[in-house]
Amino acid sequence: MLIEHDIADVCVGMYVVEITEPKDTFSLAKPGVLKSERVIEALKRKSVTKLLIDTSKTEGVVTKIVKSVPTPAQETAKPVTRNFFNQELVKARQVFDESKNIQKKLFHNAQHGLPLDMDPVQKITTESTDLIFNNPNALSCVINIRNKDEYLLEHSVSVSVLMTMFAVYKKIDKEIVNQLAIGAFLHDVGKIMIPDRILNKADRLTDEEFHIMKTHANYSIEIMKNTPGISPLSLEVASLHHEKINGLGYPFGVAAEKITLYGRMISICDIFDALISHRCYKQGYAQVKAFSILRVLAENNELDKDLVDQFIRCMGVYPVGSVVLLESNRLAIVEGHNPKDPIRPLVKPFYHLKPNHFETGQKIDLATVTDELIVKCVRADDFNLNMEQIIEYLAHEG
Repeated sequence: MLIEHDIADVCVGMYVVEITEPKDTFSLAKPGVLKSERVIEALKRKSVTKLLIDTSKTEGVVTKIVKSVPTPAQETAKPVTRNFFNQELVKARQVFDESKNIQKKLFHNAQHGLPLDMDPVQKITTESTDLIFNNPNALSCVINIRNKDEYLLEHSVSVSVLMTMFAVYKKIDKEIVNQLAIGAFLHDVGKIMIPDRILNKADRLTDEEFHIMKTHANYSIEIMKNTPGISPLSLEVASLHHEKINGLGYPFGVAAEKITLYGRMISICDIFDALISHRCYKQGYAQVKAFSILRVLAENNELDKDLVDQFIRCMGVYPVGSVVLLESNRLAIVEGHNPKDPIRPLVKPFYHLKPNHFETGQKIDLATVTDELIVKCVRADDFNLNMEQIIEYLAHEG
């Protein structure tokens, strides 16, 4: 992605395409990576003020070195502290991507009748749980970076993350949380047994096709039962993820009193992630719209109403990682919550509308300002942007 940077924000490791200000006064011998601070200082001495940077070709970890005259108390310059998007998200993204790779292997084994290897599943879900216990915001943000062509993989991982976040919010014991995370991670493994023509059909399923689709829950249960090392609690979570409070769910039509707390929780997480995800046949909803649909389902006695309200409080009215439109005609990403004022989160503006352009801005605690409010929760796609692009911009900006 090409982004214009002020010379003051340019760092060693960035790939320079051209000098954009002053225009037509100086030119580069050829595009390339900035190898040292001396090169940057030389550009400054020539009165270069802006450069066009190709963020996709950045080398190594970009850090900004603060230059100052050494004093007895300060012998060396220190790197500026990196922001949320290029520090905490790095680890979260690694965990998410590794989870997808493990999920891919699980689906392959299930499809070929091979036993599931639970060691990597237990390892990655424990790592994910630890990350959420320490900082739930990072993974919450990462699950918004989605690829509609990888829905099957990403959905299972995301439901596991959401289930873990919800369980941590409810202060459930960590050992139990780990088992819930594993059950959620495996809840859709049976979908690999559904024919692609049905699984990825762009149009509405016929009654016969929907009947076949529903059998994925039975397959998941059967596969998990035949896998050593899966706890009864993990199996319970996966078995109940499509059951409804009104008894009209599947595969068994379990009555409300027999749907456990954890079964009720995963059904909320499963539906929420399905609602916000892009798929081959539909665009995902903004998070706030998905919350309203969950409430309607609760009113229809399909979901547990109290748990839906708790889930929304857990995620925040504006979930971390969601995109919002501000009154100032800017887009911002939600970076943190204000528990005492949930409709005024901590946000980071990144894009100005009309004219459309990325911008460098300070994060704003909306609870402390009077001249800025959220107009609505939106999707990056509405503005021909994608979350990968946004996170990449924010990471390099930091």
